[in-house]
Amino acid sequence: MSMLRVGIVGSGFGGTVHAPAYALHPRFEVVAIASPTNADRVARERKIPHAFRSAGEMLAGVELDVVSVASPPFDHHPSVMAALAAGKHVLCEKPFALDLAQAEEMQTAAERAGTACAMSFEFRYVPAVRALRELIDNGHVGALREIEVARLSRELRAAATGRARGWWFSADKGGGVANAVMPHFFDLANHLAGRAPRATHGLLRTANPRRTDAQGEFESTVADGAFAYCDYGDGLVARVSTDSTTVVESTTVAVHGETRSAVANGGFLGDLRVYAIADDEQDELEIAASPHAKHANVHPNLPFFMPLLDAFAEMIDLGTPGVPTFADGLVTQRSLDAIGYGRR
Repeated sequence: MSMLRVGIVGSGFGGTVHAPAYALHPRFEVVAIASPTNADRVARERKIPHAFRSAGEMLAGVELDVVSVASPPFDHHPSVMAALAAGKHVLCEKPFALDLAQAEEMQTAAERAGTACAMSFEFRYVPAVRALRELIDNGHVGALREIEVARLSRELRAAATGRARGWWFSADKGGGVANAVMPHFFDLANHLAGRAPRATHGLLRTANPRRTDAQGEFESTVADGAFAYCDYGDGLVARVSTDSTTVVESTTVAVHGETRSAVANGGFLGDLRVYAIADDEQDELEIAASPHAKHANVHPNLPFFMPLLDAFAEMIDLGTPGVPTFADGLVTQRSLDAIGYGRR
């Protein structure tokens, strides 16, 4: 099979994760990158042959098989729609879109294009998450009753000044922790449940709207906390949340059944330890490391992004299901919409 020629949109996460991941994968070849500001620099650093200012320019200027959209959320819709109109396979970062209407239009366009369209929900491939899914599938936890996906962190406390002002602090441009964390967390809950929720309830909270960076004070219009309950029917619910205003750095992914609970906990998703808890026992489970663990020195997400690309390549080559799809992205967008994320 010939190599799949990839064009990346976005020079931030696109340059630090997408570019090295595709370069390491045997089925892909990165031939172009597009960004209005840093495409030339990233192209030089990553030895990418072509640099453009936008997805449209890139599609017109070089032959591609795949467009990988890793630009900020406000650019997802135009870049994805341009790629689909050109008949390309597409991998899109989270959140899928700025609002539900955009997400629905992108999903419809993907169905019309008939190409392979996937979402960058790479945390499905975290070894601890895979272990939890296996424990559910083999009946180890019994009747599943509750899923928990939660993070406590400190980066948006009032005293924190490390993140500079920009689009990330603008709700109109898709910023905030609802953009950064909740799409992944909703997808993990859906993945562990094995289905979409029939209802989501929750809220976004901004505790610290006045921020400070190296330039002084500025106003944030995004949430620094997001809190949701998802109802999957048949007695199963999920608690999904992130709060960036605490002194704690802790991430939990847990499944609670009538026979056992299985709890994965750590600083973040890349360093989770898994415990099985029953009436009379509590054991730490030995989890095999990712086969791509050595690539964590390039970026912590790479051990999970590489198996995502494996599944994406199989979908392109064989039509094989298994990769997170635009349909999954639309489901998470509906949950985001239910808690108040998106243009109103």
